[in-house]
Amino acid sequence: MSPNEFQQLIAGVTARLAGRPLDGALAAWLNREYGADSLAYRALAHACRSGVADGWLCNREGGGIKYGRIFKALPETHGFSVDVVDMQNIAGPHHVHPNGEIDLIMPLTEGATFDGHPAGWCVYEPGSAHRPTVANGQALVLYLLPGGAIEFSKTAA
Repeated sequence: MSPNEFQQLIAGVTARLAGRPLDGALAAWLNREYGADSLAYRALAHACRSGVADGWLCNREGGGIKYGRIFKALPETHGFSVDVVDMQNIAGPHHVHPNGEIDLIMPLTEGATFDGHPAGWCVYEPGSAHRPTVANGQALVLYLLPGGAIEFSKTAA
């Protein structure tokens, strides 16, 4: 899969997210529509694994985390930036989500979790903050950020 094909796949999801409030109801909807047992989830997970293997996803590394922003917030992605990280039993840097954050969790190790969430989706509301943590193994996490907005904390929280 090429980055262009990946963008088209992501755009199919972001088209349905544009303009929706980032809240618990959206997380529930995502897990119903694109849950870990769905064909769409499997396609996204396969695309992410392929992109990592091909070297165009998670092509940077820092602090034990492989990461990379594959798309800035674009009209083609309905105003969402797209990042993918590869984490294994580690907590990332603390940050704030000015506009919220939508995460797709794809365990590479059975039972791996992201912020306590198993395979599937979680949504952080605007203004929320966290120190992203993968536990119980290794996982890929795809981040969708409205407007590409993220603010890394200067000190650990």
